[in-house]
Amino acid sequence: MAEPMRKFITGMDLLEKHRLMQGAVKRVSKGVPLRILMILLLFAASAVPLSVFAQETEGNDQTIAADQDARDDAEIARRIRAIYGQIDGLSDISVSVRAGVVTLRGTVSEAQIGDQAVDLAQRVAGVVAVSSEVLEETSVSERLVPVAERLTTRAKQTLNYLPLVSVAILVWVLVTLLGWYLAGRRWPLNRIAPNAFIADLLRQIIRLAFFVGGATLALDILGATALLGTILGAAGIVGLAIGFAVRDTVENYIASILLSIRQPFRPKDLVTIEGFQGFVIRLTSRATILMDLDGNHIRIPNSTVFKSNITNFTRNPERRFSFDLGIASDADIDKALSASLDVLETLEFVLEDPAPGTWIKNIGASNIEITLSAWIDQTVTNPAKARSEAIRVAMLRMEAEDLELPEPIYRLRFDGSPPSQPPQQVRQRPRKSTPPPETTLNDTSVDRSVTDKVDQERAENTEDDLLRDDAPDEFGTAQQ
Repeated sequence: MAEPMRKFITGMDLLEKHRLMQGAVKRVSKGVPLRILMILLLFAASAVPLSVFAQETEGNDQTIAADQDARDDAEIARRIRAIYGQIDGLSDISVSVRAGVVTLRGTVSEAQIGDQAVDLAQRVAGVVAVSSEVLEETSVSERLVPVAERLTTRAKQTLNYLPLVSVAILVWVLVTLLGWYLAGRRWPLNRIAPNAFIADLLRQIIRLAFFVGGATLALDILGATALLGTILGAAGIVGLAIGFAVRDTVENYIASILLSIRQPFRPKDLVTIEGFQGFVIRLTSRATILMDLDGNHIRIPNSTVFKSNITNFTRNPERRFSFDLGIASDADIDKALSASLDVLETLEFVLEDPAPGTWIKNIGASNIEITLSAWIDQTVTNPAKARSEAIRVAMLRMEAEDLELPEPIYRLRFDGSPPSQPPQQVRQRPRKSTPPPETTLNDTSVDRSVTDKVDQERAENTEDDLLRDDAPDEFGTAQQ
């Protein structure tokens, strides 16, 4: 109860409090009961002087005392002068205090020193306000004095730091050299990495790690480890900007790493990538280089190679070729199928297993199409030559068996005239009564002119090649 009553009394006017006190005295003199007298005394005890009320008003942290005197002003001035005397550049500032208001006069060499003087004066107890009449020195000679002093001080600090900086640099160099030494060892990186390209990448990571570690130790010796965070932050921002700028290059580099690990093809493999067919020359850190069947170089970015469908003709040595032959619609189909199969079986470059095959593909208006297919070993037989030779021999055999190739039939109709009878099929070549002599096969061996050029290209430059003949492929098998 006493605290609410005290707050109530402190909110009243002082004259009203005095009036209550006088009334209480009069009532006591007239025989007021003792209980009422005690209540009035409690009110009086809770009352505070006007000066105290001014200092403790709620909601106002910076209060102004009402009983400020000259002695307090002198003490404040003395205190501020003593503080200014301990700080360079503030000793020439004059201080005068009246009623708690501090007035500063004088000149300073820099505006920051004047601001510092005001800030220090405001922090002294008893100061009501600060009036700054401090001027900034405009004389060239006076303005150059602090600059020269700072330069002299920093030069002395630099000289004092030289031995420590030398030790920090020495530690940085030693740690970096240790990283280069460890990265230059062939073992165990060559054992861990699947190929030379990954091993070189691990070596670069080791060198970079030791370089950054040496820099961290050097900054720790100098007591500037906080600078490392700023450097790394700036490096991250710069790296992000560079990453966006060279996005395609980074994508090709990452694709080259994945391709070198998976090895979807080997040197001299005949592949088709994005519609380009050729023999693989090499895989670099940016592109895959092919040589087409005409001897031209084709460079495909690794990012495109990694995302494309790849057809590898060399991975399986057995390869099938096929072609179509047409016979007349009135020809003996069974005889044609038997003769064509016999032709394929008699060719020495055709494999027995898988066996060759023939079948009817389509029946046209004036012909019957038969498909012939056979398998060859493309390591010793050229697929294009084998197909060409099989077509030549099959045509000769069809003619020898009196199975002529069909000729086109045209039917003409004239308006106003009776329809003509369909003409008979016209055979332009006479029938042969005797089979042709035994056919001699042409050369169907592999054409190595292009692969020889590939070998020459690989022999001239093997430093940046990420392919190896003995590396496991994406199926986990190595070339025998």
